[in-house]
Amino acid sequence: MGRPGRRWLLSCITGFAFAFLWLADPTTSPNNLQVLRKFAFQVSWTTKEILYRLDVGWPNRPEHFTGTTFCVAIDSLSGLVYVAQRGNNIPKVLVFTEDGYFLRSWNYTVDTPHGIFAASTLHEQSVWITDVGSVLGTPGKKGTGLTPLQFDNPAELYVDDTGDIYIVDGDGGLNNRLIKLSQDFMILWLHGERGTGPAKFNIPHSVTVDSAGRVWVADRGNKRIQVFDKDTGEWLGAWNNCFTEEGPSSVRFTPDGKYVIVAQLNLSRVLLVAAPPVGSIGNCSVINTIQLADQVLPHLLDVSGKTGAIYVAEIGAKQVQKYVPVEGYFPSFTHS
Repeated sequence: MGRPGRRWLLSCITGFAFAFLWLADPTTSPNNLQVLRKFAFQVSWTTKEILYRLDVGWPNRPEHFTGTTFCVAIDSLSGLVYVAQRGNNIPKVLVFTEDGYFLRSWNYTVDTPHGIFAASTLHEQSVWITDVGSVLGTPGKKGTGLTPLQFDNPAELYVDDTGDIYIVDGDGGLNNRLIKLSQDFMILWLHGERGTGPAKFNIPHSVTVDSAGRVWVADRGNKRIQVFDKDTGEWLGAWNNCFTEEGPSSVRFTPDGKYVIVAQLNLSRVLLVAAPPVGSIGNCSVINTIQLADQVLPHLLDVSGKTGAIYVAEIGAKQVQKYVPVEGYFPSFTHS
């Protein structure tokens, strides 16, 4: 019998600057793939304890990276890794297994991807992509409007377990704002002013939500991370003491919620930061640093909800690299 059929459906939502793709049968695996070793950039650590190690064999076929790899998303439920890349006449989205096997790609529906997010339940798998090219709010037209909602260079989005959507809009464009949308794309709250004060932004570049109901935004141009209440949008505090050299370009949490993983683009490094307790933001405390080689340029990253592995999209090196927790150090999500 042949393999089960699969289909891809693009829904271009009028007034929104991202693409939403619904996936059917995402588990099909390839056969007889030749395993190749990939070139790994040298990594150094700022502490004696090594908490993550580079998986030098991921992916098995690195030659599938043919453009500039801007973003990566992990669908932990299905065990899939989505990589979006830029370039002419190349596949814009690549799909791998978490073990590193290439499954498929596509070169339509996306023009110039910037951020990507995979949201999965037992009943549905979806991929959300922010596109700074042809899909812009009113398609092909940049804007600041709210009715209909328009975007300009939307950087990234995050979809929580309830289906609510958090979007950071303004990677150097007209807007500098954080928007929360309901499942039916109604604005629930927003912060939308450029500036340096609380709840103001200068290039909001990445967004995530923790298990305590706090929204974390990498406010890259202001060299800080800002934190908001998920339900009300209330400003809860900010971290800036860790980012005196350069602002954060990406922010995610480990599955146990104990650590914040932060990328710094031009410094080519990834920080492991202690997450604050509920009710207190406090100051940023770096636990560990992964120092990549010069000009690797980690842009956006994602973390596996099952294994805690960190996947880093590197626009300088034009690849995605995988870092896995050292066995025994993170017992809550390290597997043998």
